[in-house]
Amino acid sequence: MSKDDIYRQSQAFIDDFGFGENVATVFDDMLERSVPFYGELQRMIAEMAADFAAPDTRIYDFGCSTGTTLIGLDRAIGPRGLTLIGVDNSEEMLAKCRAKMAGYAFSNAVELIGADLNHGIDMGNASLAVMILTLQFIRPLYRDKLVKAIHDGLEENGALILVEKVLGESSLFNRAFINYYYEFKMRNGYSGLEIAQKREALENVLVPYKLAENLEMLKLAGFRYIDVFFKWYNFVGIVAVK
Repeated sequence: MSKDDIYRQSQAFIDDFGFGENVATVFDDMLERSVPFYGELQRMIAEMAADFAAPDTRIYDFGCSTGTTLIGLDRAIGPRGLTLIGVDNSEEMLAKCRAKMAGYAFSNAVELIGADLNHGIDMGNASLAVMILTLQFIRPLYRDKLVKAIHDGLEENGALILVEKVLGESSLFNRAFINYYYEFKMRNGYSGLEIAQKREALENVLVPYKLAENLEMLKLAGFRYIDVFFKWYNFVGIVAVK
């Protein structure tokens, strides 16, 4: 696993964050060191997926990145005649995903698709969709429509598992949670400079909602059952069932 040192050196100009080759190469390390309880989140997602994955249906991973979730889903669910479909708009990420999957023997069929979720989705015969730290990168203008399309593409009793970075419900808690998060990153080896430069790179790219706003969006999309299965300061995991 290559170490994330993208923002280690001071940069005169900070480009908007993207998912090109430089990020794809270090993305696994970036997630491990930047997402609280990332390994446990992956385990929880796979555990829930095993309950919702109906035989001979499709499972979609929107924003599949390097394929960690796809492998975890297949391992937890086992052979059920499923088709696991990974979707990502970064060809560099998909290349890393293919390379990682080459070292794992899937018990279900798997497909990878390059697509920009801002432009909508085409899905059907699906019992499960997962979006792990992906919806926050979709432009707010398209977010409601995308969640509604996922709802409509799921079979009855199908589920959406969503993990997002969120804003605090008040400015008081929002500031505190952000500070706790930066302290977490520093404990994992990131410097103050790295944190500040990445924050600037993400400013116009990652647009988080409040937890309440995400829950309302899922409700308006038509999901019948919605609950929070994970919460750590400004990170949240939500499961919603059609």
